[in-house]
Amino acid sequence: MFDLTTVTAEQFAKFQDQEFVITSAEPPVTLKLIEVTKLGTGEREGGAFSLLWQGPQTPALTQEIHKLSHPETGGQDLFLVPVAQKEAGFQYEAVFT
Repeated sequence: MFDLTTVTAEQFAKFQDQEFVITSAEPPVTLKLIEVTKLGTGEREGGAFSLLWQGPQTPALTQEIHKLSHPETGGQDLFLVPVAQKEAGFQYEAVFT
């Protein structure tokens, strides 16, 4: 399980191209982690970073805290923001500073 107050970009990078499930949506929505980007030093140990997920066209998730689950990380509450709509569906970002 991750502690979101101390997790690093490197820890999330090993899950790139893997699927996470939004369990707070009904029905649950599968998102694929497509990008982990370091953003500089930030206020957190290990520096700031962003995570970008690819989701389906429907349903479109709203900007809010969602319960995101993965077999290795467990369930985490993350603030996701829809940032783009591509042919494959919507993309969502979480930023850690």
